[in-house]
Formats: sequence, C-alpha cells, structure tokens
Amino acid sequence: MFDWFRLKHWFSYRATLPDAWQQQRLFEAPLLAIDLELTSLNPEQSKITSIGWLEGQNGSINLESAYYRVVRVKGDLQQSPVIHGLTPEHTELGEHVRDSLNALSQFARSHIWVFHNASLDVRVLNRAFAANNLQVEQVVTLDTLKLAMYQLKKTHELLPSNSMTLANCRQRMGLPAVPAHNALDDAMATLQLWFAQFHQLAGRNSITIDAILHTRCINVVNLGKKCKRGIDKVS
Repeated sequence: MFDWFRLKHWFSYRATLPDAWQQQRLFEAPLLAIDLELTSLNPEQSKITSIGWLEGQNGSINLESAYYRVVRVKGDLQQSPVIHGLTPEHTELGEHVRDSLNALSQFARSHIWVFHNASLDVRVLNRAFAANNLQVEQVVTLDTLKLAMYQLKKTHELLPSNSMTLANCRQRMGLPAVPAHNALDDAMATLQLWFAQFHQLAGRNSITIDAILHTRCINVVNLGKKCKRGIDKVS
C-alpha cells in the first residue's frame, strides 16, 4: 500500500530548508563542525564541560578558525573526569557557557553546523541557549551519524553494535584513528568524516543541499525558544 503519510512528511521536510540554502552547493557551503563534551548522554540533564569548533569549506579545514573553551560547571561532573580528563579544578576555571554561545551565534545564518550525533548536541545547546535567554533561528545542521546510518543500512538490515561511533564511522571510510574525547579534536574528526562521506555519497562538486534531504542528515532548528510553525523542532 502506498504510504501517503510518509510522502507528506517527506515533502514537508523538504519545505523546511531556508530558501537561501536550497540551491547551495554542498562542496562550497561554509561549514562549522561543532563538538560538545558533556557530563552525561542525557540531553535533559547533561551539562557542557567543553566546546570546540572549526570552519571548513571546499574540502579544506581552516585551522586558524579553531575554537576551544572549557566551560565552568557546578555540581557533579559524573564520568567527565574519566572520559574527557576534565576535573572540577579545570571546570572551575572555565568560562561561562554564555560566552561560547554568543560566539557560536555569529555562525547561525552563515554556516551549516556539522555534528556527529546532532540529536544529542542540539538538544543540549537548545537548553543552554534557553537558560541564558539567547536564541538563534533557522540554523541548518548536518549530522554525520545520520548519514553514516543511511549509508550502512544499504548493506545491513541490522546495524552492528557500536557501528555509529565517530571512530568506527571514520574507520569504515578509511580515515586514520585520531585522539578522542576532546571537543576540538572531535570537531575536526567530524569534519574530516563529512568530507569523506560527501565524496562517497556524491563524488561531484555540483550537488546541492536539497539533493541529500532524503538521507535525513540535514535538519533546520531553532535554539533557545519554542519553534515556530513550519520550522523543524529540535530533533
């Protein structure tokens, strides 16, 4: 039976992409790869302990754009000292998260924000923006995890355990192992993964953003307040 609901959802999903981005060539699009180190994987409770990002475009990474900050955190760091090496002594000397959010806001309309597991990081950012009375609208995000899932499902009915980690996604693309659990290192690793995925997915520089909406790796989000009708909710 033809699934009209799924077709309707597909068309509504395409319609959410801002006009300015619909015919933007992916290869030429300004990118901002972002990674957060968190106290937990619960997006409703997790706190940001560090944030890192850097810009990329035309298959190149702009190392001069690298940004890394440890964020001041109160309360239990949970597993962060073990996983990320950030102790209470580090985070007590960190800057207020608002400073990083203000800096990040400058890229809201000009860049596509690239994450590995955007569903987690975007939810945490949404809470942080709201808690600091900040907001940005119609941010276009690209999730390398969702794209990796789309690609792997072509050959696997069931996805192997841990197949979606950043390290394993990079390994499948033939990328070298890199240090993990540092926000800036992971942001760079994510951007490198996207470049490899783009080459495998498209292989040509003329492909536009709207041409890959079917992979569900592209989303449009509002951060820091309730979303308006017609714009995707944070997901």
